[in-house]
Amino acid sequence: MSWIILIIAGLFETAFAFCLGKAKLTTGNEMHLWYIGFVVALILSMVLLIKATQSIPIGTAYAVWTGIGAVGTVLVGILVFKEPATFLRLFFLTTLIASLIGLKAVSN
Repeated sequence: MSWIILIIAGLFETAFAFCLGKAKLTTGNEMHLWYIGFVVALILSMVLLIKATQSIPIGTAYAVWTGIGAVGTVLVGILVFKEPATFLRLFFLTTLIASLIGLKAVSN
């Protein structure tokens, strides 16, 4: 269950990065709504990370949490914000995913 909570926490990390990206592109009330979304996603991500670290070692949990957030944010950047999807960028994204799977595999 802790790993599921950690994955959800990482997805909320991606969500708060997405909200920051959207807030940068908007003005006025819409911008403020995106910043509110950022704060909500940030709080949920942190609370879930805290919950997951009660049974997953902090080093592993933090690395996986940031990795999920990094992978998700890069994918959102490519798919939503039209950032470049170069070979090297996708290659290193793949190695990051492999590293996260490796951490899960060697963790208790």
